[in-house]
Amino acid sequence: MFEFPVLIADIGGTYARFAVLPAPGEPLSRLITMATSLHTTPGMAIRSALNALGGPSPRSALLGVAGRVDAPTVRLTNASWTIDAAEIGADLGLSSAMLVNDYVPVAAALPLLEVGQPVEIARIGPAIPCGQGNRVALGPGTGLGAAACIPVRGRYWLQPTEAGHVDFGACDADELAIWPLIDRVGGRITAETVLSGPGLTRLHHAAAQRRGQVPPSLTPAEVIAAASYGKDEAASDAVRHFLSLLGRFAGDLALIFNATGGVYFGSGILPRVIDLLDRGDFRRAFERKSPFEAVMTRIPTFVITRPEPAILGLTSIANAPDRFIFEAHGWATEAARFPLLATATK
Repeated sequence: MFEFPVLIADIGGTYARFAVLPAPGEPLSRLITMATSLHTTPGMAIRSALNALGGPSPRSALLGVAGRVDAPTVRLTNASWTIDAAEIGADLGLSSAMLVNDYVPVAAALPLLEVGQPVEIARIGPAIPCGQGNRVALGPGTGLGAAACIPVRGRYWLQPTEAGHVDFGACDADELAIWPLIDRVGGRITAETVLSGPGLTRLHHAAAQRRGQVPPSLTPAEVIAAASYGKDEAASDAVRHFLSLLGRFAGDLALIFNATGGVYFGSGILPRVIDLLDRGDFRRAFERKSPFEAVMTRIPTFVITRPEPAILGLTSIANAPDRFIFEAHGWATEAARFPLLATATK
């Protein structure tokens, strides 16, 4: 399906990561990471990365894109880039360029992660046996991505979602007290509005206002640091709310997908707060799903600690595409048309 070498790219709202897979089963080239703001177009970023990598030119491309992938051209949800598969393919002289949602490869990586290996994965909460059932991957970063990995007759169905954009509301008096103070996005409070890097900042602003304070301008990392060191009560409130809301949302996804194989978090935020995740608020909110509390106590939760799980998943898809069932969109020459493309353009 993919002509080698394959350009592998994980393109998010803040950072884009590029590597080249020279041949099936071979190690990736080194990884090039750059801020999306450094280049005005993805084509310029790809050219810059390939120049830095050197080596043979790619013949095809597989790109995970942080946006709704329902056509060969995708506008990033939280950045100014537009990813055009045909333009990338023509510019680089490729035989094909495939686009998938950025959480599809994270879901593809889940069967490869070894439970019990601290460098791969960290358990949140009690040591619950991990089955071989459906798994869910999600992660708050610039946005909130989520996808499911569902075993189907020896293969894996990778189902992307737009779960981050569902409406999200308060459930108890503590949440009700800050909910009117949270800045809306497009007139709404969605899961992503509060469960993302910018969402943590919004929660901090709301918590500070509730305390009668002028909200300081802190980055998500600064909010976490202030909460960890006990320097800022509003920051502590914000992180507490964030983890409880995250548990509630993750529990909802576990119910939707019957995720008996576990819920896995992969993002830049959560590895920084693993100790806080393990203190109980997260699991309590995750399990509080009447009438299915007993079911929820049997679903394990993890933080992916292995660096770049999306790159791992993209590599796995490129090496063995027949192992997976997934929707993709893109561009290919007539000779290289591949059946997984739901839509293709010449």
